[in-house]
Amino acid sequence: MRVTFEEMKREFERVLRSRGFSDGRAVRCAAIFAENSLVGVASHGLNRFPGFIEFVERGLVKPAAEAELVSSFGAWEQWDGNLGPGPLNAYQCTERAMTLARQHGVGCVGLRNTNHWMRGGYFGWQAAQAGFALIAWTNTKPNAPAWGGLDPRIGNNPLVLAVPNGATPVVLDMAMTQFSIGRMETARRSGTTLPVPGGYDAAGNLSQDPAAILEANRALPIGYWKGSGLAILLDLVAVLVSGGLATHEIGQRETEYGVAQLFIAFDVTQASSAALVNQAVEGVIADLRTATPVTPDDAVLSPGERALRTRRENMAHGIPVEPAIWQRVLAM
Repeated sequence: MRVTFEEMKREFERVLRSRGFSDGRAVRCAAIFAENSLVGVASHGLNRFPGFIEFVERGLVKPAAEAELVSSFGAWEQWDGNLGPGPLNAYQCTERAMTLARQHGVGCVGLRNTNHWMRGGYFGWQAAQAGFALIAWTNTKPNAPAWGGLDPRIGNNPLVLAVPNGATPVVLDMAMTQFSIGRMETARRSGTTLPVPGGYDAAGNLSQDPAAILEANRALPIGYWKGSGLAILLDLVAVLVSGGLATHEIGQRETEYGVAQLFIAFDVTQASSAALVNQAVEGVIADLRTATPVTPDDAVLSPGERALRTRRENMAHGIPVEPAIWQRVLAM
């Protein structure tokens, strides 16, 4: 089943307005959710929307709350998200990091007491399309075991890196687990297996079965011990820079809210012209395209290219949706 981008966005706006979002905030938040599905990340678009609304209804996400400046240290600022909508807080803090970067060359915003930003890559595209490089990440509740452990102690702490390149920025958005929890939940509902092992089953065997991994609560860190270590350090730096809660503290709550995030923007044109920036990025991409693909009919893609292809296809033909989830939204 497919629906158009505009139809999806319109339904999201309707539901958000009915839950206390002002017109402008409903439009922005709906556009972020719909864009996430448009580029093929339904796990943080349509599929996550009913859960987001549940958090609004429970008072864990406050529709009218906005992030506010708490402390300033030159190019580094700390902001409090006041438990406002995660995507809107992240959008605002990305904009603020870019403003600081225009003034100082680099801008850093630590955001605490906020909520799930949904697809972090959205904010990478936001910055890169404005001509900035961005590094951003968030901590989460404990949802994966540290290397050598059995029970969840680390978050999958998604990390975003983006560089500008005209209409085709290079944007990497990845969790510290081989697959995000949302991706595995989607695969479990559809009854599909993962393309490579994504964690361990209850018997301790590496598995491509998302249901078995989720039941065992043993998602696999990327790069084994390397991903585990990186998740721990991302959590620590986010906490120190934002003044927010650490993963183990978030895990003491009844569910995940009040997370910490970090946004670091670079005005790369201050060191060289936009043309030279694009020339450098295009040189790397051009070299990648000369690589011999494993599958002859395929190509070696740079981060973000698949999202652009998916976006074009779904704009032309409609966004694939899970009918049961789409009907839930229509019935709200």
